[in-house]
Amino acid sequence: MKNTLRNIGPGIVVAATGIGAGDMIAATAGGASLGYTILWAVIIGAVLKYVLNEGIARYQLVSGQAIPSAWLTRLPRFFAWYFIIYLLFWSFIVAAALIAATGLAAHSLWPILGVNEWGIIHSIIAMVFVLWGTYRYFEGLMKVMIATLFLLVITAVFLVEPDINGILEGIFIPRLGDGSVRYALAVIGGVGGSVTLLSYGYWIAEKSWKGPAQIPKIRTDLLVAYALTGLFGLAVVIIAANLKPEVVSGSQIILALADELHNATGPIGRWIFLIGFYGAVFSSMLGVWQGVPYLFADFLKSWKKEEYDLQKLHKTRSYRFYLVFLAIPPAILLYFQKPVWLIVTYSVIGALFMPFLTVTLLWLNNKKEWISNNRNSWFVNLLLILSLLLFLYLGVAELIHQFGK
Repeated sequence: MKNTLRNIGPGIVVAATGIGAGDMIAATAGGASLGYTILWAVIIGAVLKYVLNEGIARYQLVSGQAIPSAWLTRLPRFFAWYFIIYLLFWSFIVAAALIAATGLAAHSLWPILGVNEWGIIHSIIAMVFVLWGTYRYFEGLMKVMIATLFLLVITAVFLVEPDINGILEGIFIPRLGDGSVRYALAVIGGVGGSVTLLSYGYWIAEKSWKGPAQIPKIRTDLLVAYALTGLFGLAVVIIAANLKPEVVSGSQIILALADELHNATGPIGRWIFLIGFYGAVFSSMLGVWQGVPYLFADFLKSWKKEEYDLQKLHKTRSYRFYLVFLAIPPAILLYFQKPVWLIVTYSVIGALFMPFLTVTLLWLNNKKEWISNNRNSWFVNLLLILSLLLFLYLGVAELIHQFGK
């Protein structure tokens, strides 16, 4: 146990990054609408994201290259173009959303400044920390933040005095009723992040985890990560199911849930949950600011066919350029209310990213000449195919939503 706790790290960073406003909103809306009956969807979401991230890490450990480089060197050029176009749009929209969500969380705790001002301040703080901090300090901070976050959220669960039998039934007896499919799919798709899954490969490189011998270690690391992610999602659903906050759009549902906690438990419950929300969105911002620039830097180096070390990508100009791109320009959307064309384009391109990633792993991790004897098992392939069908459904639903407006 001592060795296990000493070795885990990048997985904790994945968990802290993946647990953000999106997860909390999806889990809160699902819990408020369907109660405990949606709990099983959290477990499925965590399992599927584990399978995807394990495939990403396994390919890198065996082949020595990260997935963005593989899109350029081993797959048709369409994959590379799709990824870089999507990454640029995703970065701009998600960075703006994180700045806004962090600003909202800070404003709800300390209303001395507005949402936009708090958001921009936190974005700059995160940028400076990543620029001048090392991965070791970053991982340590993320461990402290996720430990605090879980302590707060689990405390909030006990404050609402949930029905244990109802929780167990919701986890182990999957049910779908009228109107529940979209909530279940939203919860499954929202658990554990999307693009940030790719950052895990660079975090294990920072830990000097290289070669197939490290596969058992990354599996343990990711098992801890997605167990924590699943527990967090379950906790938020349970709180929302007990309190039934008014289902409103976006981050406002989190504030509605905090207000319901205040009514049920007094000020302490509201403060505990709001601090937990603040920790979730700020740790997610830190993880995105630190992890996503690796993707751009790796892609650019591979595009130029330059020799490079994954462990030293954070020292490159392209890494620092993309960090600044994440932290500063997207803030303009806070004042222009997110231009419709940008949102629509992002939604259309991004709707099929998770199927795109799943197809990549089905392709790369079944080629013996690329991954030797570490190919996918039939069970992993089955789970990836189920993931592909699920994410295709979600993607097509998003496209219909955008074009049906």
